[in-house]
Amino acid sequence: MSVENSATRAGSGTTARSNGTALASAAALPPLHCLRHLAPGPPRLGALPTGTPVWLVSRHADVRQVLTDPRLGRAPLFAPDAPPISIAPNLLDDPQSMLNIDGVDHQRLRRTVQRAFTPRAIARWRPWVASVIEGLLDELIDHGSPADIVAAYTRPLPVAVISRLMGLDGLDGKRLAHWSDHALSATAYSAEAIRTAIGEFSAFGAELIAERRAAPGDDLVSGLLAAAAESGDIGEPQLVSLVIGLVVAGHETTMTTLGNALVYLLGDGSEAWQRLASDEQSAAAATEQLLRAVPLGDTAHLPGLLRRTVEDVEIGGVVIPAGSVVAADTDAANQDPDVFTGDLLDELFAPLAGQSYTFGAGPHHCLGAWLARMELELGLHRLARRLPSLRLTGPTDTIEWRRGLLTRSPHTLQVAW
Repeated sequence: MSVENSATRAGSGTTARSNGTALASAAALPPLHCLRHLAPGPPRLGALPTGTPVWLVSRHADVRQVLTDPRLGRAPLFAPDAPPISIAPNLLDDPQSMLNIDGVDHQRLRRTVQRAFTPRAIARWRPWVASVIEGLLDELIDHGSPADIVAAYTRPLPVAVISRLMGLDGLDGKRLAHWSDHALSATAYSAEAIRTAIGEFSAFGAELIAERRAAPGDDLVSGLLAAAAESGDIGEPQLVSLVIGLVVAGHETTMTTLGNALVYLLGDGSEAWQRLASDEQSAAAATEQLLRAVPLGDTAHLPGLLRRTVEDVEIGGVVIPAGSVVAADTDAANQDPDVFTGDLLDELFAPLAGQSYTFGAGPHHCLGAWLARMELELGLHRLARRLPSLRLTGPTDTIEWRRGLLTRSPHTLQVAW
């Protein structure tokens, strides 16, 4: 699942400019967390934690326009005149990374990896993903009740999958968690600690690339290098960025979504647990609804998928000036009452009433969407089938959450059966 986020450059808040005309003073704008509790409506102006003005777009149709309109892009967020939009560095700061390149150059980079993530390619991995799940469940059951389902299942599952996909046998899970937490930090770590961790992670990626050049294998990294050699115009820094970005995106968001889904399913949605166990089709339908309705990001730090306008753009009846930062609030769009009616408990096994934007839309649509779906679908179905009496050991308001990151999920989750 995509971890596209608003963190790009550290800096103090300033007034954004549009064609030389200053926008409203950031000091006069409502903070982001206040806007996020408003009902979907026309684009409205708020302020990022840096103080930079941001247009928050929340309606379903408006969010789609932001994500697909070529007049809004990621690259302009890194232009010389771009205002600061993050209070700390993170992994996705690199202007040369695939996330932050638009147009033809973005498509060129994307083609080097997208064939590994087609639905047909993902379907071939289904048996061994299922075998990984069954192995983890065997260990969980052998451990006995109670247990921390995060440590035993939601974290090691996506790590095992991406490790096999990328040929990273023996990867230290704690080391990877350290790098990922720093790479996706909002306020949890100092800028110096983040830069150190990202530097170590980048060195790991460079070493991995050198190893695969010397001894290619049947893995995603080797395939990526072969495609890069064929195209002949992908630089080494971009390759390193692609590799470590795939490692993070390949496990972090799946772990987050799976943990958050279990909080819901073993709490408010506990009556659905038996149906999840019944068949994979029911689990597939529930996965789509959970992806749509259970937020991935921490609302205090992740306002939406950020873009910047390159010219004046009318969105939802509001003209947004050129040079403006825009946040597509996919969480709000995914629950827009004009598209999605009823609550999640009523709709859990129903087809989606409209497009979900959890994986984004347009040119930056998440490459790993089909892999994430498969892991969640199989992970929930097999867990419910093997442990039909699974339950939380305490109320949800006592759960210990991971804090200060761009994503939000349980740090630990005690369960019993």
